[in-house]
Amino acid sequence: MPLATMASASSAPLLAAALLLCAIAATSPVTAGAGGRGPINTNGRSYTKVCDPSRFASLGLDMSRFRYCDASLPYADRVRDLVGHLTLEEKVRNLGDRAEGAEARVGLPPYYWWGEALHGVSDVGPGGTRFGDVVPGATSFPLVINSAASFNESLWRAIGAVVSTEIRAMYNLGHAELTYWSPNINVVRDPRWGRASETPGEDPFLVGRYAVSFVRGMQDLAAGTSSGAGDPFARRIKVSSCCKHFAAYDVDAWRDADRLTFDARVTERDMAETFERPFRMCIRDGDASCVMCSYNRVNGVPACADAGLLTETVRRRWQLHGYIVSDCDSVRVMVRDAKWLNLTGVEATAAAMKAGLDLDCGMFWEGARDFFTTYGVDAVRQGKIAEADVDNALGNVYMTLMRLGFFDGAPEFEALGAGDVCSGDHVELAADAARQGMVLLKNDARRLPLDPRKINSVSLVGQLQHINATDVMLGDYRGKPCRVVTPYNAIKKMVNATYLHSCDNGACDTAGAISKAARTSRIADATIVIAGLNMSVERESNDREDLLLPWNQTGWINAVAEASPHPIVLVIMSAGGVDVSFAQNNSKIGAIVWAGYPGEEGGTAIADVLFGKHNPGGRLPLTWFKNDYVNQIPMTSMALRPDAARGYPGRTYKFYDGPAVLYPFGHGLSYTTFTYASATTGATVTVPVAAWEHCRALTYRSGGAAPSPPPACPALDVASHRCDESVRLAVTVRNTGGVGGDHVVPVYTAPPAEVGDAPLKQLVAFRRVFVPAGGAVEVPFELNLCGDFAIVEETAYNVVPSGASAVIVGDDALAMSFPVTINLAVSV
Repeated sequence: MPLATMASASSAPLLAAALLLCAIAATSPVTAGAGGRGPINTNGRSYTKVCDPSRFASLGLDMSRFRYCDASLPYADRVRDLVGHLTLEEKVRNLGDRAEGAEARVGLPPYYWWGEALHGVSDVGPGGTRFGDVVPGATSFPLVINSAASFNESLWRAIGAVVSTEIRAMYNLGHAELTYWSPNINVVRDPRWGRASETPGEDPFLVGRYAVSFVRGMQDLAAGTSSGAGDPFARRIKVSSCCKHFAAYDVDAWRDADRLTFDARVTERDMAETFERPFRMCIRDGDASCVMCSYNRVNGVPACADAGLLTETVRRRWQLHGYIVSDCDSVRVMVRDAKWLNLTGVEATAAAMKAGLDLDCGMFWEGARDFFTTYGVDAVRQGKIAEADVDNALGNVYMTLMRLGFFDGAPEFEALGAGDVCSGDHVELAADAARQGMVLLKNDARRLPLDPRKINSVSLVGQLQHINATDVMLGDYRGKPCRVVTPYNAIKKMVNATYLHSCDNGACDTAGAISKAARTSRIADATIVIAGLNMSVERESNDREDLLLPWNQTGWINAVAEASPHPIVLVIMSAGGVDVSFAQNNSKIGAIVWAGYPGEEGGTAIADVLFGKHNPGGRLPLTWFKNDYVNQIPMTSMALRPDAARGYPGRTYKFYDGPAVLYPFGHGLSYTTFTYASATTGATVTVPVAAWEHCRALTYRSGGAAPSPPPACPALDVASHRCDESVRLAVTVRNTGGVGGDHVVPVYTAPPAEVGDAPLKQLVAFRRVFVPAGGAVEVPFELNLCGDFAIVEETAYNVVPSGASAVIVGDDALAMSFPVTINLAVSV
């Protein structure tokens, strides 16, 4: 979404408002439409559904004349009838995010499609979601990059479920619609990307699993609830969730490159292996009801006008059960910015719709309209598109509203009201999510946790925006939080005395500031420095130039550390990685915690981790590089693999094998220690390859030893095989320390050593488990041969290579591995 559209969140805690909300909920019955314009507002009255006979009567219409309100008919028939009632002009007026409906003539009310729920209900967008009166705020969870660091699928699903519950409650109260354009599942290919906070990280599998879990939480009805199973296009959903931005989008504004004009030059191999995979998982496994196409071009063609991406891939190959929407203003961007093929507004509208775009999100500055509603009628009358193309697009969007109960109501959600927004359980989940996403990067000599029985006073030093982070912790695409617990407020509850030294815009490195911090550091029992970035450094429309701490923070952190009689604790707020080599290598900095942007309860989580109320178990969902990395490769190089000819080192943990890694993907320490044991020592899988299945060539390492004699079947084409084979393993995780804690068990596979140009390793599974002090937990895994041992060959085929692959369990010093030999037995 364009940064210009983002609404500001209140920087003041909303605790009083949240208490008022609860009081209202306790004393007032929940009534649809109370406190707002209502789910559907007609002639001054609120209705819970479109197809209410009294609503039609108030319009002077007989509902029985409209078959689209006949609940006994299949959704598809009803949608066909609805669209059939509309004139061409009415149809076109419903192709934008602010659909005008056709209320007076057909009974179809207006609808605002644009909603955001990246990490909680947000009021970004033109009026679809509103805060005020009985809904002053909503639960603000940690930014996605923090939640991803938990490596906990059940947490991600729980967050999605809470967000959708709050949306449904707000919908009943007239403060929300039912379609939300979240999650953002673009892979963080480059550490400078400004939108890293919105995404689950650099690994396409991790990103995909986050997408599946969050979307299921947003959309799925409770177990045992009728969901229209049998016809996936008619499956009822709680709230519509949208996977964005498709595809190959991860450059916003870097030097001369701008997302509005950027042409992402991507190989088919990288598309299949990295850029498409999370979206395929989101649609096929998560059953998302929406996909958003991105601003950029992909190999010369705008993503929102690419029939290969939208119709062939998203609809036909992946079987999207929903609609496709443009990123806001993307169709206009084709004409105004990219000047693609010098198309006119009419021609761009026709090109996007024929490619498979159903809904055009426009900007909402004064007088602006989206291209579809502006040029759609002319596109039909000039013969650029058929009216049937318009009908098809409307069919996809109104089928989604049918599934949401917009026309018939959703009785299972109608009791939700003010008490279901910012509830105690929801706020606690936000705090727990923040705790689970905290990552302990360094802990020399067990500097952490701080013992509250021994630490009576703390010197708290850093930027005021981080210490009293009512704004920074909330990140972007936020709504108005229930309340905000700052690090300062939470930490001062842990100790008897807190000495605060705050500074902004580099003032911390003045002699006076350092002298004051040094004096209190000498009398305090501990010094905590909170530093990092904010949304002026990394955000939508703003990529970073380097990976360093801004505002002279490095200098004054080192100065405070040097002045302190004891090793200090450093807390970093950021989304992307920061080169804190200076802190890692400084013995006077005893511990480093990455707090990310932890949401409204971030202060509670930070204090709980620092003082040992929570044992950190988070892992980095992206590699933290040293700053040298940015001088080795431009952001605009889309390739993932190293390019020796250009001296490019490769990207992400899957392909980078150079010296610039500060903390690797998956890094994270604990206050306790763990060991692994497994009875698995290896496995051999023989795969019969039938005559109708396909073997493919395999690329071998240059100058390496290819198998001799060459195998009859070097690699099996996954698309031709049933893929029933699997490998089972179990790992026993033992806690050998004195405190219980969560532990993430990641599982990677690596292809045979002789295979060339392949990933060094790739994540295929993970589990987060709690292991009590002195206890042990057995963690089982079952790896599918095709899903977990396959690689994408140079030809873009997805293949399982013959030979000895490896399974690697764990990161850092815990990592253990064993071979899995795959024999591809060709039938004669």
